[in-house]
Amino acid sequence: MTLWPEEFADRYRAAGHWTGETLDTVIRRHAGTHPGRIAVTDGDRHWSYAELDRRADALAAGLLARGLRKGDRVVLQLPNVAEFFEVFFGALRAGVVPVMALPAHRRAEISYFCEFAEARALIVADRHAGFDHRELALEVTRAVPALGEVIVLGDPGPFTPLEELRQAGSTPPADPPTADGLAFLQLSGGSTGLPKLIPRSHDDYLYSVRESAVICGLTPRSVYLCALPAAHNFPLSSPGTLGTFHAGGRVVLAPDPSPATALALIERERVTLTGLVPPLALAWAQAAPAAGRDLSSLELLQVGGAKLSEEAARRLGPALGCRLQQVFGMAEGLVNYTRADDPEETVLTTQGRPISPDDEVRIVDDEDQDLPEGATGHLLTRGPYTVRGYWRAPEHNAVAFTADGFYRTGDVVRRTPTGHLVVEGRAKDQINRGGEKVAAEEVENVLLRHPAVHDVSVVATPDEYLGERSCAYVILRPGAGRPRPADLKSFVRAGGLADYKVPDRVEFVTAFPQTGIGKVSKKDLRSAPR
Repeated sequence: MTLWPEEFADRYRAAGHWTGETLDTVIRRHAGTHPGRIAVTDGDRHWSYAELDRRADALAAGLLARGLRKGDRVVLQLPNVAEFFEVFFGALRAGVVPVMALPAHRRAEISYFCEFAEARALIVADRHAGFDHRELALEVTRAVPALGEVIVLGDPGPFTPLEELRQAGSTPPADPPTADGLAFLQLSGGSTGLPKLIPRSHDDYLYSVRESAVICGLTPRSVYLCALPAAHNFPLSSPGTLGTFHAGGRVVLAPDPSPATALALIERERVTLTGLVPPLALAWAQAAPAAGRDLSSLELLQVGGAKLSEEAARRLGPALGCRLQQVFGMAEGLVNYTRADDPEETVLTTQGRPISPDDEVRIVDDEDQDLPEGATGHLLTRGPYTVRGYWRAPEHNAVAFTADGFYRTGDVVRRTPTGHLVVEGRAKDQINRGGEKVAAEEVENVLLRHPAVHDVSVVATPDEYLGERSCAYVILRPGAGRPRPADLKSFVRAGGLADYKVPDRVEFVTAFPQTGIGKVSKKDLRSAPR
């Protein structure tokens, strides 16, 4: 049973987008043709394609031996360790559906995922980054009595050790998964409330992975550094770890994304590409000159997950000595890339163009009326890897999708004559200051030009008189001096922006609150004490 209307599924198969293969073929194929080639590097551990393939078979058999069946859900919360892929591919082969939780999620999120997905199991590490996930699991089992069991990588405490699942042999499942069925459940961005669950099929996701690997020029010599959480859509598929496996390359796992850890791994493992969110990219660029690391192997830095401003984009390539690629996408589907043959100004000033010729993009006004080319409006999209609805959320789907299947992304964009998209912000990031609309991104871009400013985030604050005022939260460059808030306001004004766009307040901070993937959490900034 397809997750897409049959007429569209037939169209995507006829076009060759959907091939009827399951996602685990990205390792199975290379295990057969190049069994000794290294697939995953995790610290001093190096797993070949043959070993990863064998481990996935064993995990599939182990999950089925525990009583799980095709279609059952398991919440997968593992950090950046090789076992993440052992479990992920093993679950896919068993037809068990992983719910892709992030290491930063805690009781509220994990309990919600387990309860809402009616999960049969929760799979966690014993400890990660100083946090005991077994203690969390105990809380979750009390909150969700229907949760079948907890499986632990490492010291299991009172739960089932992952090692026990590996002892079941490697008997193929009697009822293997089909490519058009539910493969796994990803999480929506979760910028407001708890994340929605996003159903992905093997067919649609593998198409996105395969085309992303081609667009980004991946080959068997590619070495991808997974610095962001492995379960997140960007490092998983754009082209990420799955794209690297598809090309027969090697994935290097970073235990944390800090410049000290990541730059050392780039030097040691001769990493050729990686993907970051903007705050991390800026942090790496700032740290690189003093780090003294040999980064000459790094060919491509992808930046996505949030809008990269033009001023920040101009800093990154020179600082890290590599080519920049902007990536604009969403776990729900549509992914855009700047291309290797794009002019430099296009790479610096746009967020790329869609993967597929069958990606349908509409830019509309508040009443869903299509706008003329070049106008700024709300982005709607549908296509061969953009989902048609959130999992078990009919009321939300009625709002998030049009009647004819276009997804309302919540992004405000314009399209250039070349088909590239420029993200002007999120609809909710628009500040309504007494009827005058202020795009936070526009003000941020000006402030980033100030020599003392390392990073900035502009948000709305409630105001009884105007409805909303603007506040700029600013991180200063080390050793650059501390300008007065009035100086930064004058700088914005001198940048040519209208007076109503000058921030009403400027607050200096040392760091921004972040979401689990490392994006700036504007929701938390908006609610910060005044």
